[in-house]
Amino acid sequence: MTAPGVRSIGMRALRSVRARALVGAALALAVLPAPVAASDEGTGAAPEIPQREEVRLTEMGKFFELSEPPSQDLGRARDLYCRAAARGHAEAVQRLGWLYLNGLGVQSSPPVAGTLFRWAAELGDGRAAALARANPASFDTVPPCLQAMGITHVDALRQRAAVARAATPPGTAATGASGTSGTSGTSVTPGTPGTSGTPSSAVDNPVRFRQGPAPAEHRQIVDFVVREARVFRLDPRLVLAVARIESNLDPTARSPKNAQGLMQLIPETAQRFNVRDAFDVAENLRGGMAYLRWLLAYYQGDVALTLAAYNAGEGAVDRYRGVPPFAETIAYVQRIRALYPFDRHPFDSKALAANERSWLSRGLVAAP
Repeated sequence: MTAPGVRSIGMRALRSVRARALVGAALALAVLPAPVAASDEGTGAAPEIPQREEVRLTEMGKFFELSEPPSQDLGRARDLYCRAAARGHAEAVQRLGWLYLNGLGVQSSPPVAGTLFRWAAELGDGRAAALARANPASFDTVPPCLQAMGITHVDALRQRAAVARAATPPGTAATGASGTSGTSGTSVTPGTPGTSGTPSSAVDNPVRFRQGPAPAEHRQIVDFVVREARVFRLDPRLVLAVARIESNLDPTARSPKNAQGLMQLIPETAQRFNVRDAFDVAENLRGGMAYLRWLLAYYQGDVALTLAAYNAGEGAVDRYRGVPPFAETIAYVQRIRALYPFDRHPFDSKALAANERSWLSRGLVAAP
């Protein structure tokens, strides 16, 4: 039997190792501009995802679409999405539609975008359902890259998706197939959070990060977040991912909408969570963490909905019962999830007042 004193020393050492590992992971996330990994597609850096081919192509496309210049390459993103879409991958079809809706790497075409959103929704991508409603297409307008592969109707994609599933070796991660959410590798159960239009993605093989040198001020911010996140019962990596996208870890950042500080708190949110000086690092971070804690409780641990509400407000998320079809909000959620690719986060229902209940807690799903 181990002596009590030895056991106590061993447990303290184990906690110390875990704490150092968490600080290291959080610090790597805080200082990197984007996920980086090796690629076999051209010379640019891209995620290395050992998954089914259409999933791999889609993840690489997301890298080239969402990266900051000079890594961003919208033409390559379009080609990768098209190749994955031709295999019946629902998320790739949706993301290709997004490029056509906004003229990103292609000539803007709302009819093509509407067609692709409707197809993606029929293939099972939850996010596409709201986009299809917002961008209706009265008839199919197929993009040239899919026409060149002989695809003129969604049925062709269904058949190709079935072929791709049949050819998948056992144990290979797969997402976006018919019957699953657009970016999730888990089966959909109607009436549960994350389904029927509620995009709540699970990443089986998250992108890998290369750690670079961290400025001293970033290290201080990371140390503070790792320490204080325990008080708010938050994963510090989520907090730092939000701060990284919101302000680039600049405590003096101020947006045109008067969002302030590291967590970009607007005055109303700062007042709501008792932040007197939004440019004070400690106050700002505590206020942002308090808001994240509240949102996670309100949306029952759904990370995608929490992030969407942090950007667009819980009123917009409640109105759409999912991530609102706003370009800024969708891009915001995607960028943070590239850094924090987890579907669920533990939540503390005590963060809510007795009368604060979302539609999720009442068993509702996305609005029709």
